[in-house]
Amino acid sequence: MRIRSGVFAAGCVLLQALGVGLFLRGFFPVPVRSLPRREARGVPPAEPAPPGPGVSSNWTKIPSPLFKKVVIVLIDALRDDFVFGSKGKQFMPYTSQLVEKGPCHSFIAEAKPPTVTMPRIKALMTGSIPGFIDIIMNLNSPALLEDNLIWQAKAAGKRIIFYGDDTWIKLFPKHFVEYDGTTSFFVSDYTEVDDNVTRHLDNVLKREDWDILILHYLGLDHIGHLTGPNSPLVGPKLYEMDNILKKIHTSLLSKEGESSLPSLLIVCGDHGMSETGSHGGSSEEEVHTPLLLISSAFEKTNGPLKQPELVQQTDLAATLAIGLGLPISRNSVGNILFSVIKGKSMREQLRFLHLNGFQLSTLLQENMPTYEKDPGFEHFKIAEKSHGNWIKLYLEGNNSEVLLNLGKKVLKQYLEALKILSSSVSKQVAQYDMYSMMVGTVIVLEVLLLLLLSTPKALSSRAEFEVPLSSPLFSLLFYLLCLVLCAVHVIVCTSAESSCYFCSISWLMAVGVMVLVSALTCVILSTFGKMLENPKRPAKNPAVSSSSWSELDVLILAGTVGHAVSLGASSFIEEEHQTWYFLINTLCLALCQEICRHYFLVKESDLQLHPFGKQNFEDTEETTKCESVDIPSRDSKLGKVTSLGGFLKGSEKWVGLASPLIILICCRLLRSLNQTGVQWAHRPDFGHWLTSSEHKAVLSLLAAISLIMIFILVQERCSLVSKAAMALGLLGVYSYRAAIGNVVFPWQQDSKDISKGIIEARFVYVFVLGIIFSGTKDLLKSEVISADCKTKSIGLWEIYSGLVLLAALLFRPHNLPVLVFCLLIQLIMTRCVWKPLKFDAAQITIMHHWFGQAFFYFQGNSNSIASVDISAGFVGLDNYVEIPAIVLTGFATYAGPLLWAIHLLCYLSSEVSRNSAAMRHGCFCYALICSVPVTVYIILVTGLRYHLFIWSVFSPKLLYEGIRVFITAAVCMFFTAMDQNRAQKIQD
Repeated sequence: MRIRSGVFAAGCVLLQALGVGLFLRGFFPVPVRSLPRREARGVPPAEPAPPGPGVSSNWTKIPSPLFKKVVIVLIDALRDDFVFGSKGKQFMPYTSQLVEKGPCHSFIAEAKPPTVTMPRIKALMTGSIPGFIDIIMNLNSPALLEDNLIWQAKAAGKRIIFYGDDTWIKLFPKHFVEYDGTTSFFVSDYTEVDDNVTRHLDNVLKREDWDILILHYLGLDHIGHLTGPNSPLVGPKLYEMDNILKKIHTSLLSKEGESSLPSLLIVCGDHGMSETGSHGGSSEEEVHTPLLLISSAFEKTNGPLKQPELVQQTDLAATLAIGLGLPISRNSVGNILFSVIKGKSMREQLRFLHLNGFQLSTLLQENMPTYEKDPGFEHFKIAEKSHGNWIKLYLEGNNSEVLLNLGKKVLKQYLEALKILSSSVSKQVAQYDMYSMMVGTVIVLEVLLLLLLSTPKALSSRAEFEVPLSSPLFSLLFYLLCLVLCAVHVIVCTSAESSCYFCSISWLMAVGVMVLVSALTCVILSTFGKMLENPKRPAKNPAVSSSSWSELDVLILAGTVGHAVSLGASSFIEEEHQTWYFLINTLCLALCQEICRHYFLVKESDLQLHPFGKQNFEDTEETTKCESVDIPSRDSKLGKVTSLGGFLKGSEKWVGLASPLIILICCRLLRSLNQTGVQWAHRPDFGHWLTSSEHKAVLSLLAAISLIMIFILVQERCSLVSKAAMALGLLGVYSYRAAIGNVVFPWQQDSKDISKGIIEARFVYVFVLGIIFSGTKDLLKSEVISADCKTKSIGLWEIYSGLVLLAALLFRPHNLPVLVFCLLIQLIMTRCVWKPLKFDAAQITIMHHWFGQAFFYFQGNSNSIASVDISAGFVGLDNYVEIPAIVLTGFATYAGPLLWAIHLLCYLSSEVSRNSAAMRHGCFCYALICSVPVTVYIILVTGLRYHLFIWSVFSPKLLYEGIRVFITAAVCMFFTAMDQNRAQKIQD
């Protein structure tokens, strides 16, 4: 079967996307032994049996509730220093007074990554550690089916009222007697989203028809996403929250005289906030949140203020269950906060701790075959035995010091056992789906091997080759592999202890995957066999036999391999931007050497064969023809032309030599704009300086200059209509940023009239769609009506221009220089490096890929989820719409690689006159260069799945790589679509 290399590469990347998706589904673990809720409620354990005959305990039920009413105030993105630091004392005076002198227990609750809302709500209500895949599910939260506090409370007849983030309503449908949800993803709103919660307070606090009230405030989180933790908007929002807490606490105190039991007010955050205002990662600012338990049942704080104790966020579920008289959730890994039950009798304290220990030891037994050897289980059994001895003394009526001392000893034993049990269970509650991971890894690895084996023929002059399908697919090996793999599938899926995603899909799909794996194996073996039979045959291809490797080729190979190998170290992943900065700096130095060799170390006669001075991006051949026409002119004119040509040739040399140095300067400036990574992310950078309120005028000037430069750099190849649309669109971008208060117009006196900028943003969207539509029309015209390559080139450039305008709208104002330097470097490389030096399509493709990766980090991105700017997904939206929000956020995050990939397509489309297979070579190389790191990383992550930093470092990077594979597949399909019609015209 004869196939073009571009189509072949696009198909390979699609298969790789399938393998990566299957691997991701298997890698991100899900909790095991998570019984359905109907099976979760069981008979509580009795007190430990006292030793000896004739003595038994009669306490077999769950203890009575400690509190009548519970109010949970969850303030999204509430960092610990917002309460315990200077901002807390300044903007939350009432809360600070309670912490220092009131009946309050203060803690710093540590949240486990991923620090996004939905997994953290799960952790708070179930006490379990959610899987990392919950980052994706956070966008569309399904109902929570495992045992949880909300379900236990509803089953016990508790009446629950909820107001706030609608994620709770999706997780716990039909659990609330009254609710009002607000969307958590529309980050531009930080006022109404909280007012919609507070407006219910006066009414609900007067009523007595509820037991649990949950309030989830989102305004602080939205402010963080928009302007960061140091924004002047943070203080007023904290003051607003303090007044709300004062109102709730005062109301609860006023009604406690009517009840025998006190009430409990809980103040907490689901996660913190990084220094950039985002969250999702594992920095201290993101994982440390305040946890306040306020009740008249607690003693008032006396003495000097102590540093709050560090606890786990999962501890709240077990504590609340005991406080409400409910069973502890079966999958909870948390410990009871002992200070909450410290005021109770010794028997009650021991009973509470025994219930917690029994639940943890049961969970350990269900998930660890050798649980009896676990230190935590051994400690628990010792404490349980001592507890039985204490009960014997207690039931005998012994009130001596022996009973008190033994009780204290048992308490200490229980607390030590709970600590070890919680740690052991935390490591066992999730398992990898190794079968799905292995199938995905095999597919990804086979695709990479197939691409590598096909490289010589794929980069030949025709960029076409014969894929050996018929002989492998009708061979005995193919059918034997299918049978063996299907047998393995049956054995794995019918085993008693197997539970995996790949076994849950239909048998038809599973057999299809087995056939695919078998076919890929046979094709690889057949291709490898033919290469061994004819080892010298590929050397006949002009593209491959063009002399020995240059220094640039060695650099490209070493850089690609070195980057892939570096992904095995957590430090290199955290600071991956340094790798790409080093590679592009080294590339610029190598290009400088190539330029010196081209202009200064070649013969003058060779230079005369290649006139480059006036070449434009799209008309290389036309310029050459014009210069040849001037040769037979008169002597006087010939002298003038010769002198002018000599001058241009001389200036061209120095401009070409200076171009890599200019690019190096641009990259150095970009590095100082956004600090990224982990080690130096907290350091101040130029971006932070620009976004401070004192420098808004400077930011406004820089944004205006950047938008003007974007227009100048883009408009040259656009049609007149697109130029006008681009100018108006860029003006709309500045108007949008002025409307939301990021920048100001010169005639603005202040920025009090801040809006959401919806009209301005939609105004820009109209021009974005108009420019893209104009480019699409030119593409269709070039492919259907006429075979004009220039029209096609203009169409592609206009689509590229539309995406540049969209990026300008979504980028924050201080990041607009990133877009300017991106366009400037592309222009310099095109006119001063790629065209004059006549690099081949493979080299140009890899350079585009390297610069695209570098600009991903120049934007301020990193391999942490916290660096994703989700506010870009809501530009121009007045409410949360899932698909547009995901698309806009994804484009804003990967704008650097995408713009460089589309620019590569524009450049190669203009090179088809010199090399008809340029686009196919580019597509194949782009697929190959993107396949290498993801394949290597999947293998490395599989081997490092028990690494200490697997969830904080390696897993976020795996998500980024997975998304990059799907983007690569889309880019390769676009390449193929643009090359498909041209190939048909050449054949015609």
